[in-house]
Amino acid sequence: MPPVPVNPAALPAPRGYSHGTLADDTLYLGGQTALDADMRIVPGGIVEQFRQAFGNVLATLREAGGEPEDLVSVTIYLTDIPDYQAHGREIGEVWRELAGPVYPAMAGIGCTALWQPEAMIEILGVAVIPRHRLRPPG
Repeated sequence: MPPVPVNPAALPAPRGYSHGTLADDTLYLGGQTALDADMRIVPGGIVEQFRQAFGNVLATLREAGGEPEDLVSVTIYLTDIPDYQAHGREIGEVWRELAGPVYPAMAGIGCTALWQPEAMIEILGVAVIPRHRLRPPG
């Protein structure tokens, strides 16, 4: 199967990118910031932005038939690492609420800015989806 874009209807329609790309049973999850359905970054700080961004990642994963336990790698880009660390407990609670006790290989990377100026976080990942659950788009 050639690579196929995965773009859930629940997320803003992409222009010039895909929310994910499915290649065989591997889903490459494009970077997600805390954009809501109205194309605005959610207000309220790093915990709320984490919830929205990770929820966007999971929406793309589920669109292809995946579940959080299929994540094999997650990379989190942060504009303020100390703020993220200060809210680590709350962010961990959000993770467990959304994904359960699943912890893939992870990296947190500090950066000076993201695409949207008010974005504090961007999350991307890779998942391997078992064939019996795989739902290629189209």
